[in-house]
Amino acid sequence: MKQVLRMLFSPILTIFEKGDDPFEYKSLNRKILIFMGLIFAGLATLVVLFVPQGVGVGFLIPVIVFGLIALVTLVVGFLGNERAVTKIWGDR
Repeated sequence: MKQVLRMLFSPILTIFEKGDDPFEYKSLNRKILIFMGLIFAGLATLVVLFVPQGVGVGFLIPVIVFGLIALVTLVVGFLGNERAVTKIWGDR
């Protein structure tokens, strides 16, 4: 199942997994990345749930931004290798 999901999200994962420079992986970074992804997913959900009626489509901007950040961080956190997790943090 994980391989199928990795193939499905390969456009996102290849951005962060490419390269051959040395890196230092810390397992806590993956946990924090997943936690941040859950926070951004929660923010996107809260914006959708609590937007007042009659507001234009302007509320979709934070939903899209928070949703994309949540998608990328959760995909890299759950499916990415150590290089991807380290690269998203910017560690070298």
